[in-house]
Amino acid sequence: MLEKTNKSARRSLVVDGFTNSVLDPNEPMLGPVEDGGVIIANTAPGCWGPMITPSLRGGHEVTKPVAVAGAEVGDGIAIRIRDVTVTSNATASGHDSSPEGFCLGDPYVAARCPSCDQLWPETHIEGIGQSSVRCDNCGNAVTPFEIVHGYTVVFDDTRSVGVTMNQAGAEKIGHNADHYAALPDDSHQHSILHYAPSDMPGALVRMRPFLGQLGTCPSMAMPDSHNAGDFGAFLVGAPHDYAITAEQLATHKTDGHMDIDAVRAGAILVSPVKVPGGGVYLGDMHAGQGDGEIAGHTMDVAGSVTLQVEIVRNYPIDGPVLFPLVEDLPPLAQPFTPEERAKGERLASQWGLAALESVAPISVIGTAANLNDAIENGLERAAKLLDMTVPEVRNRATVNGAIEIGRAPGVIQVTFLAPLDRLDAVGLGQYAREQYGL
Repeated sequence: MLEKTNKSARRSLVVDGFTNSVLDPNEPMLGPVEDGGVIIANTAPGCWGPMITPSLRGGHEVTKPVAVAGAEVGDGIAIRIRDVTVTSNATASGHDSSPEGFCLGDPYVAARCPSCDQLWPETHIEGIGQSSVRCDNCGNAVTPFEIVHGYTVVFDDTRSVGVTMNQAGAEKIGHNADHYAALPDDSHQHSILHYAPSDMPGALVRMRPFLGQLGTCPSMAMPDSHNAGDFGAFLVGAPHDYAITAEQLATHKTDGHMDIDAVRAGAILVSPVKVPGGGVYLGDMHAGQGDGEIAGHTMDVAGSVTLQVEIVRNYPIDGPVLFPLVEDLPPLAQPFTPEERAKGERLASQWGLAALESVAPISVIGTAANLNDAIENGLERAAKLLDMTVPEVRNRATVNGAIEIGRAPGVIQVTFLAPLDRLDAVGLGQYAREQYGL
């Protein structure tokens, strides 16, 4: 909730602390920051660290939400991503499995100790390896997740490449895990580096950091990693305390958990406001990832982030819109060059067309329990945003764009060249012109 306060809005705010992995609009927000203000945060790794920390209830560890002064329900918040810098020296990841008996329906949300039957038990670390997380109450190893095939990777000092470790290197790092992970002081998670996986040694990887979580607070309490249509579907009819209905999911989520690799420094993201103040939060920084995050997880890291926020009045859709960097756009969705434009104008003139339409790239996010339904969600949002039919969006995304996969099982981008007058009509044209020099 946005607390009533006599404090004036701040021009900049350094975020202090994390949620317990649940985004709850009834909890006080930080701030507010002013419209146009700056948010600076030191983020904790997402995914694997929180996943092996049973007391955390959402599968990630994100920052406390920040209110933006004047943001009202029905608005949007444009988030300019000014900087994303990896601070971790190493991380570990891999494809997972969920051993039976270690959760109540959902290992991300309701981990339990099968020995003492305690839900969300506090735990501690003993040694390294996949049995190193131990229940404080009974001493049993608590493993809501195991790594089936995994790797430990160290990063070079320029943060441009990494190399995966052999067993000796992974174990050395595992014994000093919090240091190599650069865990923020207020983080509650166990570092996944304690697991010391080393199944893929000697692989060279590129670093291309981005934010897996960035957005606004949902309008009901929701585990952070489930603030999207795919992971959120696991909450529908669940046996634990965070169970919701399908209608509640559709109404209250804001799709802040996208895992879209174009959500990186230089991009502009617009998120819907569903609670007063919006509640901008972030986390789950990744050192790099291919489209789809097909292993289920990637290289989770700690990092520093600078954002600038701005209110967009009367935002017409319930999900995010992204203006990616030019190099992150599909080839057909990139702005036309002056040479292409000149050729098109000559051709139009030959055939008696008065003018070519002015267009700009836009990427509308869709989420659902599966990719087909996520595509439909993205197409419908794009049609509503731009006041056109779904068949027209389909055509534009086919000839001037693409459908891109953010995350399997159900996060996509409908990216295409949209008429600038339609973007102007909903207050987004300025961001397209800024981003693409139009």
